[in-house]
Amino acid sequence: MNLPNKLTIGRIIAVPFFIAAFLMGYYLVAFVIFIAASFTDLLDGKIARARGLVTNFGKIMDPLADKILVYSALCLLLEDGVIAGWMLIVILAREFAIAGMRTVAASEGTVIAAGMSGKIKTVLQMIAVPVLIISMIPIPVLRTPGLIIFYASLVMTVYSGCEYIIKNKNVFSM
Repeated sequence: MNLPNKLTIGRIIAVPFFIAAFLMGYYLVAFVIFIAASFTDLLDGKIARARGLVTNFGKIMDPLADKILVYSALCLLLEDGVIAGWMLIVILAREFAIAGMRTVAASEGTVIAAGMSGKIKTVLQMIAVPVLIISMIPIPVLRTPGLIIFYASLVMTVYSGCEYIIKNKNVFSM
């Protein structure tokens, strides 16, 4: 297994530690774990492209690792009343639709990589979430900027989902 794929797996392994820290009220520790795990997302992509180590495993598992990390955090933030349920529903609906399309494409031997708008959505989420986590310490002055960035990620969630469906509409005829 190459280094970028190991970093992706490491991001998944970090999730239970992040969750445990958050649930125990160690928000600063949860923040640090989330930031470190998010950094591996940036790092694995750069290394994979620079060294020609892009794999089908990475194309599938990298976005999945992002989702496991971010959606774990969003569930925790929802439980603590930081975000509203409808926000998570919008995000999950987009993800299930895209996952379904990817599954159909994969059954036909096609791997569909993440698009740029989806990557922007992920970056916005990975900025909003730690800002919202750190606002739990309490640094409530950060709650509003965190929510603004999170709303921007919601806009990108809808946009990227629509773009993904339009660009890959051929999947519906498979």
